[in-house]
Amino acid sequence: MSQQIEINIPELLRKGLLFWILIGILVIAGLISSIYTVQAESQGVVLRFGSYLTTVDPGLRFKLPFGIDKVYVLPVKRQLKQEYGFGTPGGTNESQFTESRTRTREKSMLTGDLNAAEVEWIVQYRISDPELFLFKVMNPEGTLRNISESVMRTVVGDRTVDEVITIGRQEIEDEARKQMKNQVDIYKLGIIIDQIQLQNVNPPPPVQASFNEVNQAQQERERMINEANGEYNKEVPRSRGVADQKIQAAEGYALKRVNEALGDVALFNAIFEEYEKAPEVTKTRLYWESMKQVLPTMGRKIILDEDASQILPLLQLNQNENGGVR
Repeated sequence: MSQQIEINIPELLRKGLLFWILIGILVIAGLISSIYTVQAESQGVVLRFGSYLTTVDPGLRFKLPFGIDKVYVLPVKRQLKQEYGFGTPGGTNESQFTESRTRTREKSMLTGDLNAAEVEWIVQYRISDPELFLFKVMNPEGTLRNISESVMRTVVGDRTVDEVITIGRQEIEDEARKQMKNQVDIYKLGIIIDQIQLQNVNPPPPVQASFNEVNQAQQERERMINEANGEYNKEVPRSRGVADQKIQAAEGYALKRVNEALGDVALFNAIFEEYEKAPEVTKTRLYWESMKQVLPTMGRKIILDEDASQILPLLQLNQNENGGVR
């Protein structure tokens, strides 16, 4: 076998087959190393001899082989996130969270009223400029973590513990996002901050029970205030409605009395005008009209002439239905 090998190798060299085999291997290797793919949500940054050349969009691409061109593919359309004070298992981003031993330090903060609080939050961001992200700062995602922690401690330190834990969460998120955006633009990290979300915000475990009692007392106070406001909103409109009803009734009665008085005045004036025209006739008519109204209310009546000396019993036999004598 060794003798055949010594004879065959020189023959291959003389015929040039080994050279062409090597050339073929180099060509195949060059073709393989010159083809690459950029995923749909990414962009590729091409370097030539270590210097930035261009940024390419998704698709099948070609580059110079054998390390002349080097490509970094970055997920520019994917929303990335960093977690502070906690870590979600299964994260694919290397800078998504830190080691468990450093998370307690990350979330431990001092508020503006010198109270301690444990603040957990998330920063959601995207890569906006691949060239800046790769070459402007050595570790842009690590720098982002430092910026985020510094900004959050500043924002929390300007507020009371009640604001941090309860009513001021939205304001803290907006202010932290604004300050982080300014810092990222200053350092030119090639990153856009999309959103900051506060997660669990609690007092330290030693004082959490006392804080919960205070929080329950405040909630009870708010509940009682709301109930009182509800009773106020129910009783006051009802009282106002009753008052308005009485006022309207009084105004209606006053209008009625005024109209009746005006009618009486008008009637009196009309009668007086007729009286002036014929005083005796008017006087007699008024007398009989008055008697017509008075006599039916008098019950049993006996009408005598002025010269009558006695009353005959027979007069009592001729009674009408009202008990009077005709």
